Amino acid sequence: MSQPLATSHNVNHGRPVLPIKRVEIFSADEWEIFIEEWLDVKKSGYREVERMGGAGDLGRDIAAYVTDSKFPNYTWDCYQCKHYDKALSPSMVWKEFAKIIYYSFKKDYPVPSKYYFVAPKGCGTALSSLIKNADKLKGELRINWAAYCEDHITAKGKVTLDGDLLTYFEAFDFSIFEKIPTKNIIEEHKAHANHLTWFGGGLPPRTELTSDMVPTVIQSNESVYVSQLLGAYKSESTIDYAEISSLVDPYTNHFKRARLSFHFAEQLRNLYRDNLPAGTFEKFQEEIFDGVINTCETAHKNGFEKVKAVETQANNIAISSNPLKDVSVQKDKIGVCHQLCNDQRLKWV
Repeated sequence: MSQPLATSHNVNHGRPVLPIKRVEIFSADEWEIFIEEWLDVKKSGYREVERMGGAGDLGRDIAAYVTDSKFPNYTWDCYQCKHYDKALSPSMVWKEFAKIIYYSFKKDYPVPSKYYFVAPKGCGTALSSLIKNADKLKGELRINWAAYCEDHITAKGKVTLDGDLLTYFEAFDFSIFEKIPTKNIIEEHKAHANHLTWFGGGLPPRTELTSDMVPTVIQSNESVYVSQLLGAYKSESTIDYAEISSLVDPYTNHFKRARLSFHFAEQLRNLYRDNLPAGTFEKFQEEIFDGVINTCETAHKNGFEKVKAVETQANNIAISSNPLKDVSVQKDKIGVCHQLCNDQRLKWV
């Protein structure tokens, strides 16, 4: 068998772990958080997703509400998160079937439209077979109620399957129970901003941005930094550049570079917005700000000299830990300076 290539990445991080295997080493809490994030991706089908977790959840790990839960008889789906080192068997979940029946019988909540088991290693053959056959599932649960359920539903005492509860049990719709393959969950979770923080894999590549791709007309989100640049040019040349078309060298060339850099930074912001946790780009901006603010606040001969000094300082900043460091280029750092100027955190004049 051939040996893996000994690259620096392999030495530092080891061989990559497939997502389908990585979820198996999640903690139970991490698994619930992961499922909640996956449901956030599917939120178009739900009004609200609520992670219950812990004692007092009445047999519900995650509730996904189709209609407003403030009103009686709301519509919802239940996602039962089970994290074990093996596939689920009937004996592992008999009490979960019983809880949803008992607490809906007690009217603590309506019967869910669907009840899904979600487990890293899925459902074993026996449980899968029962889930596919509602009548058989009902019969087997009735047989196993005394052994696996009646002492494990509530801390208040035994819950025997008789009387009104038995009548309710017999009329209960056992077809609501289903399973969801883990590979499907992982695939759909790719649309979540936290996917890469769970599994790694790197950010998608950027397309190259060239000068001819920058809009000829100044965009509405450029007005502040463009105005500041014109003021900086005036502070050196004493000519009031009211129009971009009236610029002369070296200001013409600098302005083109500044606009290109600004649009590079905007591309960086927008391209990876959905691939990374919220605030990642803002933290990237903050690293640039921290690195240039002293230069910006230092006295300079004029505004244009300040701009050039800040841009040079930005180029020298080493981004240490932000995940955008692997896809950013020098123009992004300069562009962020103009974004910060746009936000009036940096001023040239």
